[in-house]
Amino acid sequence: MTNKAVFMHGTNDMIWKEIPVPVPEDNEVLIKVDVVGICGSDVHYYQHGRIGDYVVEGDFILGHECAGEVVEVGSAVTSLKVGDRVALEPGKTCGKCEFCKSGKYNLCPDVEFFATPPYHGVFANYVTHPEDMCFKLPENVSNMEGALVEPLSVGLHATGMGEVKLGDTVLIFGTGCIGLASLLSAKARGASNVIVVDVLENRLETAKKLGATHTVNPKERDVVKTVEELTGGRGADVVIETAGVAITVKQTADVVKRGGTIVLVGMTAEDETSFNFMKLMGKEGQIKTIFRYRNLYPTAINAIASGSIPIKDVVSHEFDFKDVKEAFDFVVNNAKDVVKAVIRIN
Repeated sequence: MTNKAVFMHGTNDMIWKEIPVPVPEDNEVLIKVDVVGICGSDVHYYQHGRIGDYVVEGDFILGHECAGEVVEVGSAVTSLKVGDRVALEPGKTCGKCEFCKSGKYNLCPDVEFFATPPYHGVFANYVTHPEDMCFKLPENVSNMEGALVEPLSVGLHATGMGEVKLGDTVLIFGTGCIGLASLLSAKARGASNVIVVDVLENRLETAKKLGATHTVNPKERDVVKTVEELTGGRGADVVIETAGVAITVKQTADVVKRGGTIVLVGMTAEDETSFNFMKLMGKEGQIKTIFRYRNLYPTAINAIASGSIPIKDVVSHEFDFKDVKEAFDFVVNNAKDVVKAVIRIN
């Protein structure tokens, strides 16, 4: 077997290398990678070489949204067999800390997460991964949908933390993949009114197709006044911020209803940003944050398999593995056209 991988080679550049096919440990499986999504974090590393304290040093493999086929199993593996198609949950945690033992393993300080320096990602033909972090896909769930389980899990975690329920009005800032996954998750949980906010018309159009009740472009309408009109002055029961922009983070306090909940998902470029806590206190509102997700891959896969969440509809572009650099450059230079891009490895 030949294992070709594409590495970041400085910013805005990539090179190909042939690397050894990894050998699975006793509790691991060897995966022939089939589909990998291009995440916003991948693009940020590609352009800037770092995200906060995580700095790319040397040549580095990107990619963490992944699905593929089991081609070899370790001696202690019991739940998977050769030929199974799986979605890979990208974090390998210690299993011993207080967070792992309490079920909040996404907060494990020693997690090894694909494509988060110094841990390489999955833009390669073959990778190994722990058996318990590989989730078997039903026959009616494609590998492309399997790769999208990762961003969908973020949306499910956001709406879960917001406790979205039947009949709620939900407002979502940002309609990138995570914003759209949050939209689909909110609809699946029973939200009757979902308002989305973005400056890119192509993404707002996609949001409409996926079930958004109203779309707001801040370039055309004042967001706060429009939300007041759309909600009869009440505001939204749950506000989910996925854009990661200082102004939208600040606006969450303006558009959440009294007693409502804000969920912060997007990471701003600045370490500190202004926020009107006094306004939120006057509303007795809650503010919550999320970091990735936990215990949601089975739920996401079941939701896709049942048809209740059509996550494949967020994909706007597909590329071949041989064109991976061109794919990244296209995503960087065509934000107004790209909603979600995926790479087909095999």
